[in-house]
Amino acid sequence: MPTRLAIVTGMSGAGKSTALRVLEDAGYFCVDNLPIPLIEKLVTLAFSGGSGKMDRVALGVDIRSGEALPELQEVLERLGMSGISYEILFLDAGDDILIKRYKETRRLHPLSGTGRVESGIARERQALAFLKKQADYIIDTSQLLTRELKQELENIFVRDGHFKNLMITVLSFGFKYGIPADADLVFDVRFLPNPYYIERLRPLSGRDDPVREYVMGFEAAGVFEEKLTDMIRFLIPNYIEEGKNQLVIAIGCTGGRHRSVALAEELYRRLKNSDEYGIRIEHRDIDKDAVRKRM
Repeated sequence: MPTRLAIVTGMSGAGKSTALRVLEDAGYFCVDNLPIPLIEKLVTLAFSGGSGKMDRVALGVDIRSGEALPELQEVLERLGMSGISYEILFLDAGDDILIKRYKETRRLHPLSGTGRVESGIARERQALAFLKKQADYIIDTSQLLTRELKQELENIFVRDGHFKNLMITVLSFGFKYGIPADADLVFDVRFLPNPYYIERLRPLSGRDDPVREYVMGFEAAGVFEEKLTDMIRFLIPNYIEEGKNQLVIAIGCTGGRHRSVALAEELYRRLKNSDEYGIRIEHRDIDKDAVRKRM
């Protein structure tokens, strides 16, 4: 009798295939794109023990089920009435990210045909809305690396850890390279003195102690971090209650190498030890100036 049944679903291009591979490596019996009418039969067989030892089962379900997809609601209801428990994992990503992934792979969206990818994504969101509403876990992969998704899935489905439904990305950037399009909150730290104009600090970055000590040595930097941290800690539970899954906090300076990096690292340090949310840090432009000078 399986101890765990996971329904893995979500937007095309959001990482469902990767999730199933991770679960399979973790010992789950995985079946992808099984016809909806057969799901109930497989699950019943697995729970009865008639198919041999199947401790953990993961079923991939998505828009490829076509017109039969709405029937899944009735199947889930019957499983629940039969006393069979299940968990729904919904993988999502921003429309712009999904469009970019499709263009990079040159694949056709299942619902777009020869039309625009955007139209297919919109129809898919509508068709999968009932599953997202019931999902136990919603993971936005817009900013996640494959290894970070793997870690989150192992935490949920292998180690039975606490699920952190909100993933925070602290992102440093340079204004001269443009404001990150996916930023939810943007902060400008160009009010602080620029280490670039100090010769010994110029080749270093905000991850190096001399730059960090220089930047954080200004009273304004400490006050900024205190106020920013307090505001973020106030916002987080409200975002979680609202159902937000992804929060990108962008901190920018001129080139994205010194001040923004140092302050982003400090914010990450202050926020990282929490069970309420997941957090990662990224420095988008930290090496761009160095690359341009070599060219």
